[in-house]
Amino acid sequence: MSLSRSVVRACALALLLSPVAAIAAEPGGSGKVSFYFAAHEDDWQLFMNPTAFEDVLGGARKTVFVHVTAGDDGLGTGNGGRARPYYLARENGALEAIRFMADADRTPIADSDSAMTFNGHRVFRVSYQTAIGYFLRLPDGDANGTGFAGTRFQSLRRLADGKIDTLSAIDSSATYHGWGDLVATVRAIIAYERGQAPLIQLNVADPDPGINPADHSDHLMTAKAALDAANDMRCVRRAYYIDYASSKLPENLSPQERDMESAVFAVTLEGVMAFDHGTEWHHYDQSFIGRNYFRVQEPDGHCIAGAAMAAAKH
Repeated sequence: MSLSRSVVRACALALLLSPVAAIAAEPGGSGKVSFYFAAHEDDWQLFMNPTAFEDVLGGARKTVFVHVTAGDDGLGTGNGGRARPYYLARENGALEAIRFMADADRTPIADSDSAMTFNGHRVFRVSYQTAIGYFLRLPDGDANGTGFAGTRFQSLRRLADGKIDTLSAIDSSATYHGWGDLVATVRAIIAYERGQAPLIQLNVADPDPGINPADHSDHLMTAKAALDAANDMRCVRRAYYIDYASSKLPENLSPQERDMESAVFAVTLEGVMAFDHGTEWHHYDQSFIGRNYFRVQEPDGHCIAGAAMAAAKH
């Protein structure tokens, strides 16, 4: 680990180890598997934190981060004149954040990464402590969903709308033939990671434009893929987050929660910079840090009671 990485992680941990009350795990949390669906590799850090951190700390039996696009900004596998491809820098940022959260009160271990097959498609998976990261590496669709010339104007929205028949990962690891094929793959990932857990939680961007207006197309399409995949699954709690529009809302986090969010985001940016790419700390810090807005749709009462009983036995 370089000096700069050590300094960033040490400073971030210092924020978290202040003498304040520990965050309590949700009752029955050990029986839950929590999924965070992110279009880009910094979305859950900005819009779904510190909820994600709390899950990794013990609010969930397992926390799964599914990054659907490569966040490549139209570069594909290109490096934009830097030392390494931009998409790998963004993945490194997300992985550094996951490791940081998982190590907050544990001894670091070696992670495990592999290309797994779901619904006939190869997907990159990294396992670390009780956290899992997936990277589907689909092309960034740009804010309005029209895609970029550098990746042949492919996008999640155009696939969902039937304007293109296929959507290929930028590293050629998989090609999805229609929206249903992508949804079936996401469903297979959810089922695999859920295992026998009595309750799962899907954390997604809020699809209601009245609540979450003018959001990025990729955010909304990623939410749609997750919600479509879990449409008929039992015992699913759905948490809907306000993304870009949260910048116009007042800060609502406590000082400790803000520190948690800031720490995770700082480590994310450090991971990007470690791969020789620039970041935008001030823009995001001034716009989104300190805010975490979401609404929750609970499954039926039988599921919640069953999850609590299963957790008690676990």
